[in-house]
Amino acid sequence: MKKVLLITAILVAAMLRPAPARAGDIDQQPSLNTMTAAELEAQGDNLRMQRDFQEAIRYYKAGIQKDPKNSQLYNKMGVAELRLNHNPAAAVDFQKAVKLDDKNTHALNNLGVIYFADKNYGKAVKYYKKALAINESNATYHSNLGTAWFSQNKVDRAMAEYARAIELDPDVFTKSNQAGSIARIESTEDRARYEFMLAKIFAQRGDWDNAFHWLQKAKEDGYGSLKDVYKDAVFAKVRQDPRLAQIVPPPAQAGY
Repeated sequence: MKKVLLITAILVAAMLRPAPARAGDIDQQPSLNTMTAAELEAQGDNLRMQRDFQEAIRYYKAGIQKDPKNSQLYNKMGVAELRLNHNPAAAVDFQKAVKLDDKNTHALNNLGVIYFADKNYGKAVKYYKKALAINESNATYHSNLGTAWFSQNKVDRAMAEYARAIELDPDVFTKSNQAGSIARIESTEDRARYEFMLAKIFAQRGDWDNAFHWLQKAKEDGYGSLKDVYKDAVFAKVRQDPRLAQIVPPPAQAGY
């Protein structure tokens, strides 16, 4: 299946003014030459939140001219490039960010995203691990590493990373914020199998609402082994739950 590369992140709160700048009314904005690097960064963040990625890049570039050793500016510019599908340019930005600050975990994670998009899963794993070695408590990094393992068919490792991601943030797989500075992957080429795996992880945690949610998603995406819920011990506690029967008819009813 076609990979779906989604971008998500941590919102940046600082904003210069309520209305975002647009290419057509830049004359009404303060001159880039008179703004500080911090002001340029904040305005770039504002534009990126408004999905004006090209204009955001212009502000980040101006900020970098004033503060050329600012690792975070390079990372944010890379995310904006990534949102425009300019992956080679994004990769250069993330590499510069890491060169300036080898502990910039967002940039390390985002390099992993670039390699994942190129199907270089080994390199993706390498950079996700580097990010996690510095910040183990980031759910996004764990979910990304899990997806890289899953794409290599290393299901046990993937499940371990997904479980840790959910432990850190139960909503990590349902967030859709796309305006910030961390890139994240939310699906794999085998989406239905991925969703069934998430259903099992939530079931293990006793979170049945989310377990049923992901079972339904797996069904909608054509997972071919849904009947396994009646064999897998993970689902034993809910085999009589009518919600399960609505998603997966019991064996006798389904004629398995």
